[in-house]
Amino acid sequence: MLRSLWTAATGMAAQQSNIDTISNNLANVSTTGFKKNRVEFQDLLYQTIRPAGMTNSMGTQYPTPIEIGHGTMLSSTQKSFLQGALVATNNTLDVAIQGEGFFAIQNPNGDVNYTRDGSFKLDAQGNVLTSNGYFLEPPVTIPQDASSVVIRENGDVVITTPANTASQVIGTIKLSNFVNPAGLESMGENLFKSTEASGEAVDGVPGTGNYGTLAQGQLEASNVEVVEEMVNMITSQRAYEMNAKAITTSDQMLQDANNLKST
Repeated sequence: MLRSLWTAATGMAAQQSNIDTISNNLANVSTTGFKKNRVEFQDLLYQTIRPAGMTNSMGTQYPTPIEIGHGTMLSSTQKSFLQGALVATNNTLDVAIQGEGFFAIQNPNGDVNYTRDGSFKLDAQGNVLTSNGYFLEPPVTIPQDASSVVIRENGDVVITTPANTASQVIGTIKLSNFVNPAGLESMGENLFKSTEASGEAVDGVPGTGNYGTLAQGQLEASNVEVVEEMVNMITSQRAYEMNAKAITTSDQMLQDANNLKST
């Protein structure tokens, strides 16, 4: 019974981690380019009381073992990079990725991070920045006298000016991809960081190979499905309650055993 107390406790701790993850998903249901997480569990070590194949007193073998499990533990959190819905904004500098790939962003300390959030802005010098003021990599600068800005599906940034109505390509927005995007480290601020698990970034041109295309005037919404998360929350809550019930049941059994009196 003492074993059952600790086993049920691991179940409660695991479901608490599950609820934490679900809560974060729901909190970011409106976050541009957000990718939901899923919690994965694995069972703990087993106490083998009798192994399978052991010979009994009759000279025959037991076909199945006697094993007692010791609960569960959090093994990983898996990020889903499924495409989020595209939302039209009609903002010239809003750019969504249709398909695979990430925008490369240079943060203030010079490191390159990656994002699916294409809600770009301009500074006083015409540099294209993220909402946090981080530069695109490679940088793109739009002249102040530009009368129109078009971002093509292949990433070309095309402008016209009052003095020159002919289209001019003044830069290109490239995409980066990874062998294992699930291995990226979440940095907050809609940014990811490459790790040994994700592999190094491979840069490419939008619309070629495994790289998605760009859609100007649109943003990628979060890929969180509210109904799915609510169902997962209810399931996790019930699992938590059942583990709590196992603890109270074990406690009652211990109490009954403690109250036994010899006659």
